[in-house]
Amino acid sequence: MAEYIESLQNLAEQFGKLGGVGRKSALRMAFSVLDMTPEDAAAFADAILDAKRKIHLCPVCQNLTDRELCPVCDDETRDRGVICVVSDVRTVMAMERVREYRGVYHVLHGVLSPLNGITPDKLKIKELLARIDQGDVREVIVATNADVEGETTAMYIARLLKPLGIKVTRLAYGISVGTDIEYADEVTLYRALQGRQDV
Repeated sequence: MAEYIESLQNLAEQFGKLGGVGRKSALRMAFSVLDMTPEDAAAFADAILDAKRKIHLCPVCQNLTDRELCPVCDDETRDRGVICVVSDVRTVMAMERVREYRGVYHVLHGVLSPLNGITPDKLKIKELLARIDQGDVREVIVATNADVEGETTAMYIARLLKPLGIKVTRLAYGISVGTDIEYADEVTLYRALQGRQDV
């Protein structure tokens, strides 16, 4: 039936462009929007546009923010001598839930995957090197997933940083191989942080 209502089909197609949303889920979301009051639908549309307008990359760590700096970079109590390198923003959110890590972050926005065309120049690696060039960094914790791409990325970063005399560690994996860090519970993440090892 939705195929015959062009605007409903168009709305479902837009939802289908979101990561992890299949055809049926997209159609269900489109119907949910139709069930909203006009005021709620307008607020929903405004929230999307507002987020798109205001949210940008933090110029220091490449995390998302709607301010000049992200909350972590803006926090004077954080230890800037320790940088935790993560593949995406969701991992920062997961790590912050632990409430034990007091260093700062660097978001790569992906992992190395030559087969998918993701090479070092497509990641925020040169921005990481620029931060390290400013001095005062004692340790870089590489917190990428324990899969082939995550390990490849960790080894690449370790090879870049070792000649600079920077200590490079990897999270200890109480996190099982193949598990996404963002889905790990706080206790597992805490143990992984405490047991990190040199790379």
